Amino acid sequence: MFKKPLILAALGFTVISGAAQSQSAEANEQIRIVGSSTVYPFSTTVAEQFGKTSSFKTPIVESTGSGGGLKLFCAGIGAQHPDITNASRRIKQSEVERCAKNGIDDIIEVKIGYDGIVIANSIKSEQFQLSLKDIFLALAKDVPASEGTLQPNPYTTWNQVNADLPDTKIEVLGPPPTSGTRDAFVELAMEGGCKSFKWIKALKKSDKPAYKALCHTVREDGPYIEVGENDNLIVQKLDSNPNALGIFGYSFLDQNADKMQGSMIAGSLPTFENISDGQYPVSRPLFFYVKKTHVGRVAGLEAFMAEFTSEKAWGEEGYLSDKGLIPMSDDERNDWYNKVKELASLSM
Repeated sequence: MFKKPLILAALGFTVISGAAQSQSAEANEQIRIVGSSTVYPFSTTVAEQFGKTSSFKTPIVESTGSGGGLKLFCAGIGAQHPDITNASRRIKQSEVERCAKNGIDDIIEVKIGYDGIVIANSIKSEQFQLSLKDIFLALAKDVPASEGTLQPNPYTTWNQVNADLPDTKIEVLGPPPTSGTRDAFVELAMEGGCKSFKWIKALKKSDKPAYKALCHTVREDGPYIEVGENDNLIVQKLDSNPNALGIFGYSFLDQNADKMQGSMIAGSLPTFENISDGQYPVSRPLFFYVKKTHVGRVAGLEAFMAEFTSEKAWGEEGYLSDKGLIPMSDDERNDWYNKVKELASLSM
């Protein structure tokens, strides 16, 4: 429900009265954002800048995870639902369909840049050098026993996975299934290691569901520990437990370089330069999604989008770069800027 009775009547919305109308009006004067914990620090930075430099209220930003944010976003139209959701992966077709069932037929997609997913540990410990195969063998629920056969993951220490790795317990703190970081990690890192086995790679053509289930299923017997959507909490736990590793976005490593170090993966360190030029293998694009129906009805929504996609924010020398966002190329940035300016609708 939106704030102004005349607009509501003209659009066929039900006008609410009394205290309920007052609450709706108040909510409609402030942008509400949910979604990815990885995009959260970037979105929060833009929100704070927007609140300081515009006449609009500072948007409310919540970290709910990509999947959780899209669930909230797709629940409906009106002041009781979020206007924007952040995502560390692209929206799925099934989520677009869920949105459509709830009256959200027009979505604006905004790609903001890139991020690397790091596997990091405390600088008090030895820096890891991992292959994608090492990651899969350490964290998959089932692993190859021999050619064409599987077994429940028997590995409890890193040197059992690879004799060149430390003789320490496999203990990896990471996000839950609702997280876009988790989605991207299993797709880029675990599947990358999974298909290094030729017979499993061949399975993708003969039985894609079985291939995906094998390559994307994280073990639940202890070595992988879900720590929720708070990446800062993972950083804190790694600082107090030097033997553990953690999975989170590059920006959190960048902000905690005095405490954390990123593992080398497939011969590449998670640096700004390596992620930017594609050398680092576990990197992904970042997005946010806007309800087009809310543009013009939620105070400052279009202006907020303009702030986020301004050169001073997401450009190579922009303030989001200082927060760890890997900028897109000039051409790609211009392309997305024009889409936002035109309020272009999502096309899958």
